[in-house]
Amino acid sequence: MFFQPSLKNRLPDPGDALPGRATAIFTADTHYVNGRPLKDGAPKDAETIYFGMGCFWGAERLFWQIDRVWVTSVGYMGGQTPNATYEEVCSGQTGHNEVVKVVFQPEQVAFGELLQVFWQGHNPTQGMRQGNDRGTQYRSGVYTTSPAQKAAAVTSKETYARKLSGAGYGTVTTEIIDAPEFYFAEEYHQQYLAKNPGGYCGLGGTGVSCPAGIGVG
Repeated sequence: MFFQPSLKNRLPDPGDALPGRATAIFTADTHYVNGRPLKDGAPKDAETIYFGMGCFWGAERLFWQIDRVWVTSVGYMGGQTPNATYEEVCSGQTGHNEVVKVVFQPEQVAFGELLQVFWQGHNPTQGMRQGNDRGTQYRSGVYTTSPAQKAAAVTSKETYARKLSGAGYGTVTTEIIDAPEFYFAEEYHQQYLAKNPGGYCGLGGTGVSCPAGIGVG
C-alpha cells in the first residue's frame, strides 16, 4: 500500500493491459467482523454501491463501522484485466481501481449517509493518488448500480465541489459511472484492518464537512 515510484499515473490503453485469467482468485467466504457472507445472502431489499477512495483497507473500515450496513468487501473495478491479482493491479497495467463494495438496506442506512462518509473520508481532488499512495488504483470514484444512485452521486459531487472550492481546494476528480464488473480481492485484503489493527492506512479527508443526505431528495 506504500508509494512505489514504478506505479503508473495514467490508465493503460486496452491493448497494453495485462491479460488476467479466466477464473476468479481465491477470497474469503464471510466477513471477518460480522460473519455475514460476502457474496450471497443479502436481504431482498438490499442495494449495492462501490466506492474508490484510495487504499481500500482504510476505506472499507469506514463503512463496516456503520453497524446498519449489511456487509462490506474489497476488490478491483474499472479496468480491463479479468480476475487481476493485487500485484497486477499495483503494476498500473490493469486499469483497475481499489474499491469497497457496500451492501446496504436503504431503510436502515440512507444512501446520502454513505455519500457523506465517502466525501469526508478522502481528498477527491488528487487525481491518480490519495496522499502518499500513487497510481491509477487510488483514484476517487463512485460506481453506481441504479439511475437514482447515479443522480444522487452526481448532485452530491457538484454540491461538495463548491464547498471544496470555497475552502481553497482544486477540481474534484471523482469519476461517477455505472458499476463495471467487480472482482473480489484476495482473502487477506478483506477486512484487513480488523485482522491487523496496527496496519497501514493512508486515508485522510480534507476537513471540509459534507452534509448528510447531500444529493438525495
